[in-house]
Amino acid sequence: MADSKHHQANYKGWLYKWTNYLKGYQKRWFVLQNGLLSYYRNQAEMAHTCRGTINLANASIHTEDSTTIVISNGGAQTFHLKASSEVERQKWIMALELAKTEAKKMADAESDEEEVQQPDKAELTIMLHNLSAKLEDLNTCNELIAKHGHALTKTLSELEATHNPSDAAGNMKAMQERATLFRITSNAMINACSEFNQLSQTQGKRWQKMIQHEHEQRLKLEEMVEQLAKTVVSLEKKARMSVSGLPIRDTGERGMAYSEDDEFVDAPEHQLEDSELTVALPHSSSDMMHRRTDSMESYPDMSSESESESSVNEARVYTTKTSPKKHSQRDHQRTASQDKIRLPKSTSSDSHGSDNSLSRRKRRRRIPDKPNISLNLWSFMKNAIGKELSKIPMPVNFNEPLSMLQRIMEEMEYAEILDHAAKCTESAEQMAWVAAFTVSAYASTLYRVGKPFNPLLGETFEFDRMEDLGWKGISEQVSHHPPMLAMHIDGREWSTWQEFTMTTKFRGRYLQIIPMGIAHLVFHKTGHHYTWRKVTTTVNNIIVGKLWVDNHGEMDITNHHNGDKCHLKYAAYSYFSRENPRKVTGVVTDSKGDAKWVLTGTWDQKMEAAQIVHAEESNKGKPVFETMPHKTMWKARPPPPGSERVYFFSPLTIEMNEPEDGVAPTDSRNRPDQRLMEEGQWDEANRVKVRLEEKQREVRKLREAELERARSEGEGDNGREVPQYKPTWFKKERDNTTGAMMHVFNKQYWDCKERQDWHMCPDIFL
Repeated sequence: MADSKHHQANYKGWLYKWTNYLKGYQKRWFVLQNGLLSYYRNQAEMAHTCRGTINLANASIHTEDSTTIVISNGGAQTFHLKASSEVERQKWIMALELAKTEAKKMADAESDEEEVQQPDKAELTIMLHNLSAKLEDLNTCNELIAKHGHALTKTLSELEATHNPSDAAGNMKAMQERATLFRITSNAMINACSEFNQLSQTQGKRWQKMIQHEHEQRLKLEEMVEQLAKTVVSLEKKARMSVSGLPIRDTGERGMAYSEDDEFVDAPEHQLEDSELTVALPHSSSDMMHRRTDSMESYPDMSSESESESSVNEARVYTTKTSPKKHSQRDHQRTASQDKIRLPKSTSSDSHGSDNSLSRRKRRRRIPDKPNISLNLWSFMKNAIGKELSKIPMPVNFNEPLSMLQRIMEEMEYAEILDHAAKCTESAEQMAWVAAFTVSAYASTLYRVGKPFNPLLGETFEFDRMEDLGWKGISEQVSHHPPMLAMHIDGREWSTWQEFTMTTKFRGRYLQIIPMGIAHLVFHKTGHHYTWRKVTTTVNNIIVGKLWVDNHGEMDITNHHNGDKCHLKYAAYSYFSRENPRKVTGVVTDSKGDAKWVLTGTWDQKMEAAQIVHAEESNKGKPVFETMPHKTMWKARPPPPGSERVYFFSPLTIEMNEPEDGVAPTDSRNRPDQRLMEEGQWDEANRVKVRLEEKQREVRKLREAELERARSEGEGDNGREVPQYKPTWFKKERDNTTGAMMHVFNKQYWDCKERQDWHMCPDIFL
């Protein structure tokens, strides 16, 4: 029997279960968690196979004798269990009953959230009248307490000043009477407060649901109005063209004609003279670097709630057209010239000059459309609640035809930002560009709810775009348990590398992804070395509703060359917040802690930055910054037409999985199940995926068996040592900057590719 030192609602241990196929009781492993009772043949099966589950919310629990327990789920499923002793049976009964009670509470809470009934006008009037009456009672009690308290204080003063015993007796009687009145009034005040508090709590939850419901309805109406406006514009244009006798152009899939004049443009977000915004300030120097320490390599279970509720310092920012008089005219000219910088319109090879594009490879611009294949999500996910998803075999129906090795390379979608940063002569401004680059890495996550393929151990991906984009990179899966990849990318004036792993937890309504590892960036000319950790990503509405992604948390970027820092806050989405959704704010500070630049924007659209020219402290103790005009550091490129049919891939992403000659045999583009999925053959892709994973498990078992034999032989004098698995293109060593162990590039891949020498690559594909 398992130790029950934890909460009784979560319980696990051995029980005997009646099995019809053997006509008797067989020993099984049972796990009670989150109101679900699941059983397995043994503890090892918890990682991959569940034999049965009963939801205790609607289940009946009763005993037949001193050791037998019968659990029935409305006749659909029944467990006949037998404990080894009466004491053990009683422990299970207590845990089951407690879990059943909590499961009922959770089910009731969920049903309350789903059903939002709008009260009529009479009910609202009565509700407001009751609250007003209780508030009036509180005001009356408050006045009486003040009146009787003043009288009691006056009587006490007279009693202290009295020296005549006869007068003292009279004053004592008056004091007792006034004390009694004061006590009665105080009790009335306490009762009135209790009634008001109870009434407020009763109605508060319902008001909150009503507000959320109204908010959702308002968003739907806004979408309808916007669509209606576009339709009206289209109809008016068709009518004008019909009257003038001009031919009507093709309306496309949405039934509306399109031209350059049809574009809807938002109003400017920054009024230079009067604009005001709030940004997040860095934490004190006593905080941990990057807010996570190396001790977190043990992959703890971190919740998004703790991050979103953490206290953050804030500052107000005012933007002005001109800087204070103490700044020279040369500074104005330099800032104005910097504002003229324009980012490239596209990363694809077609966006470059025609002279160069003729000599470059013509890359594909589309992949086959995603087939409309449904899957019973709940039947698959109900046994995955609370488990590590990386250890559960997932069908390709949940995936996108892209490996995690390729997905991590997508962070370079806006690598031109680093090219601009490399040209900066002022370190604080360079930090602002770097911060914008880290935010741009999340732009592709807005609609990308598909799960990338988990790379096989030894799988690689190389992407050589030095000729047209100015960078090339290599990534490799360096560990299987825990899943971990390493990546190294070289640009013309910079290099970046990282070791990426993550913890994932499925919690019923949402999937939480907590990235681990530290990302590095170095500029070759200046030697500025930047590091940062990524924020948490949450995929919401896993079971019911439309999937949507949110990135939230705090990110600290550090320049280890001179001590500059940038603190970014990714605000968590809230129905009741007035802030823009997906908002990101931050401040760049120097080694002394003085603020130099402020950043604001959203992780899905753009980031802007402004240089601070003056800082002062407000009456409330929060700093107020006066800045130069904001300039755009990064702006997301719009998705190509029809991207929803190709997994919302960008042009760069579409090019990543394009077959290419000369790459390593372990490259993700050679993975057969991923290629079959891209071609729309999902059933065959699932069969191939199972064979690949079985092959990987067999190799791992052989490696573990060899290691076990070496250990057993090591007990004698002639023991031998079996080397651990080593990646092909990366080596593990201690990083001099952070002091943590990580995998770094061994600089051999590109030489081997030039010679086409792949003898050291493992055989991982079929």
